Amino acid sequence: MKISKEVKIGGVMLLCIFLAIWGANYLKGKNIFDKSFKLYAVYENVGGLARTNAVIFNGNKIGQVESVEFSKDFSGKLIVQFSITESYIKIPRDSKAEIFSDGFLGGKAINLAFGTSTESVQNLDTLRSSIEASLQDAVNQQIAPLKNKAEDLIGSIDSAIMTVKSIFNTKAQADIGSSITNLRQSLEVFKKTMEDADALVNENRQSLSRIFSNVESITQNFENNNEKLDQTLSNLKMISDSLAGANLQQTVNNASIAMQEVAELMQKVNSGEGSLGALMNNDTLYQNLEAAAYDLDQLMLDMRLNPERYVHFSIFGRKDKSK
Repeated sequence: MKISKEVKIGGVMLLCIFLAIWGANYLKGKNIFDKSFKLYAVYENVGGLARTNAVIFNGNKIGQVESVEFSKDFSGKLIVQFSITESYIKIPRDSKAEIFSDGFLGGKAINLAFGTSTESVQNLDTLRSSIEASLQDAVNQQIAPLKNKAEDLIGSIDSAIMTVKSIFNTKAQADIGSSITNLRQSLEVFKKTMEDADALVNENRQSLSRIFSNVESITQNFENNNEKLDQTLSNLKMISDSLAGANLQQTVNNASIAMQEVAELMQKVNSGEGSLGALMNNDTLYQNLEAAAYDLDQLMLDMRLNPERYVHFSIFGRKDKSK
């Protein structure tokens, strides 16, 4: 059977068309001979994810992004369709499709974070979604606090500069000079005081040594007599308890009454009432007593000088004056 020229040309054209379609898909990363299935994920923001971006699992490419389209419910969400070319991989139903930065150049890709479900996804299922912070976002998060601190520092430096500028005027310079002079004088006084104190310590070093020795001895005595001190404190506590148990209020009241009676007695004495009051306040009685004492003194003096006037005695017997 002879094949006509037109059939040959048609066959060549079909082969060229097939090769063109296969080549175009191959350049896009698709292999039309491989069995694959499609999955979906919904994002608020895809961060620059585009068609033909890779789908990665454990660092290995297992698929690519097929399309990125807005949701038809006008919510502004983006629906990403991606294909999994490695059909033998069983993806758990609770897995997550996370958009991340693939390298330092900012390219995006989808990383499949497998879950723990025992059920596998089926063709056209929708996975949970998330988006990883980009390198720029991470850097911005780290730099933002430093930026705020730098701004605060610049503000503080500006305030300090304004303060320094206000300080270095003529009056402020004079005040600063006076303050420095006063400070120098104070330091000189302090230096002299320290020198005097050092000299005093050197002069009384032996006395201080004895004082410290005495203090150490006293401390040692306290330590050695700790038991006796405890017993003394116990005795004091017993005495205080006994005083607390005594009727101190009645005693104080009795003392108060006694003091009041003494005050009344002294008031009567001062006013001249009673014998004691009359004795203390009557000048005549004092003068009479003084005169009596004087007469008694004169009598005793005369008896000492002239005893014969008052006492008569004789060796040979008493002489009878009546004869």
